[in-house]
Order: sequence, then structure tokens, then C-alpha cells
Amino acid sequence: MQYLNGYKKGLGNMFSEQPISTPTPEAKPLKQKIELEVEFDTTQKEVTPTKFSTLLQFADVIDAYRLFPRAFIGTYLYLLIETTQWFMTITEPNASQAGLISVVVGAGAAWFGLYTSTGSGRQIKSIKTNK
Repeated sequence: MQYLNGYKKGLGNMFSEQPISTPTPEAKPLKQKIELEVEFDTTQKEVTPTKFSTLLQFADVIDAYRLFPRAFIGTYLYLLIETTQWFMTITEPNASQAGLISVVVGAGAAWFGLYTSTGSGRQIKSIKTNK
């Protein structure tokens, strides 16, 4: 018979059996000292430029200056200014036109939050060549 929480495990009523109480010893913390040997290669390696090195450097510049997020924010600002000016020229705006302006302004909060919470996704590595 197997026991589960001090009761026999079977098909019958498990509460009809008497619990078995077994004293459990206190758990002692396990401490173990290990020895670790690590070897580092500290020799300088010469980096040879490949045919893609200038393209990779260009990608690093685009990523460092965050050109695409800045372009998206600039496009949004243009869209916001144009729609706001259009809305102000309407003599009697209806609910759907006001809803459009509300969505455009609300999207600006989302764009700005995404722009400020994200940074450059890559670590910029400087490539040194021996010239």
C-alpha cells in the first residue's frame, strides 16, 4: 500500500484509515566547497575587415542614432499637426470627427511611450584595424 499525507492510498474511503505519524528529521543545509579552474585567452586577435564591415558599421550608425524611430515620431507629429489644423477649420464637428482626433492624440501617447522606453537594441562595437 502507498501512503499519501499519512493515509493509505487505495480505492476505498481514505479518511476511514488511521493516519500514520512518522517523525521527520529536520532538514540540514547542504554546504559544499568546490574548486573551479578557469583559463582565459588574453591574446590580442587581429580583426580583418570583411566585405560586409562597412555595411555593418552603417547599420550600427542607424541603430545608434535611432533613425527609424525618429522618422516615425516625425511622421506622427506631422500627422498630428495636419489633423489638428483640419479639425479646427470645421465649423460644426460631429462625433466621428472628434473621435478621429481623439484616436490620433491617443496614439501619440503610445508612440511616445514606446520611443522613450526602448533603447538601442545592440551594443556598439568599435572595429579597430591595423593601418
